[in-house]
Order: sequence, then C-alpha cells, then structure tokens
Amino acid sequence: MQIIKTNFKNPDSKTINQIIETLKKRGVVIYPTDTVYGLGANALDKKSVNKIFRIKERSFKKPISIIIKDVEEAKKIAVFSRNVEKILNKIWPGPVTVILYKKKIIPDILTGGSKKVGLRIPDCEFTKQLMEKLDFPLTTTSANISGISESANTQDILFQFKNKKIKPDLVIDAGNLPQSQPSTVIDLTGARPKILRAGPVTKNELFKLLNID
Repeated sequence: MQIIKTNFKNPDSKTINQIIETLKKRGVVIYPTDTVYGLGANALDKKSVNKIFRIKERSFKKPISIIIKDVEEAKKIAVFSRNVEKILNKIWPGPVTVILYKKKIIPDILTGGSKKVGLRIPDCEFTKQLMEKLDFPLTTTSANISGISESANTQDILFQFKNKKIKPDLVIDAGNLPQSQPSTVIDLTGARPKILRAGPVTKNELFKLLNID
C-alpha cells in the first residue's frame, strides 16, 4: 500500500491526480469523506468493484453505495421523478445516502443483484475536488474489513489491512477525521420516504427538511 499524507480541508492537486491515476488503472483507494474513511474504486467497472469486495472480505450479496458529483450525474445512473429531484437538492451535499432504482450502466455486482443503488454527495472539500475531475462515480463503502467497525482513524485502518494478502493500492492519510457516524440511509423508491439506517441526520431532522409528518 502506498500512503500519501494530505490536508483534509485543502488537498493538493498532485494528490488528487494520483488518486485519479490509480482509479483509472482499476486500483482501490482509501480516502477521507465527511463521515469516515471510504474504499474507492470505479463504480462502473466490474473488476474494480470485485476487488473492493475481496479487500473488505464482504459478501457479494451486500450492496455497495457510491458517491457522485451532482444531481445531473445521478440522472445518468438512477431513475427518479422531478419530485425526488427536489428532495435530492434539499438533502445533498451531506451525510445522507439515497436509495433509488438503478440504470443498466450500474453493474449488478455493485448492488448485490438488487435493482436499487445507494447514492450520496459528501459535504467536504476533499471529495468535491476529487469528483470534479472524475468522469465516473466512486464506491464509498467504509474502509474496514467486514465485521470490524468503520473508523475515522488512519492507524486503525492501516492495522486492519496490514497482514492481508489483498490490500488497497493507495491510502490517502488526512489524519483523524472529525468524529461522525456512517451516513443516514433513506429509500426514495416507494410512495413515502423510508429511513433504513439512522446516522448523522436523524429521522426527525430529515422529515422536517422534507416537510413530511
């Protein structure tokens, strides 16, 4: 694993370019987000996604979410109405993953065979600068071995992968991230929004934002 130290709030262009180069070679990157560190790979490339599952030792039946740069990119990979688009503009960017029906461009391996996909736009400068230069969505599953807690501490993460045969190719060390939970998850594929996982944004906060009783 190659390790690069960077500033979380003000990443340099050299680091961003090195991430992009690694991803385009079907590599896997550990990178910081506004919640915890994530494992990133090209979400549209089956071999790259497969490597994520192997690194995490994750069941192929469990889906992996992705991050995107904006709502326009979401339209290319997911199906949703104008009403849902209004909701997306209210809750993004931020620590909320939205479940939508996927388009065929999203490989089934990413979603565990499901017709749905989880999307998010993080609220942090690092991912903003990275996604602006990428022409594909990025996987955003937490950087940990399945069964072990996710972490915002790089030393904890490096220890988990230290003796593993299959490891991430590049680690972006932005230091210890501000304490946070994994993102809130909301399913917007039904007639009424459904909270699937509590997170930094509570159910009451989310429903108040969306004007739902």
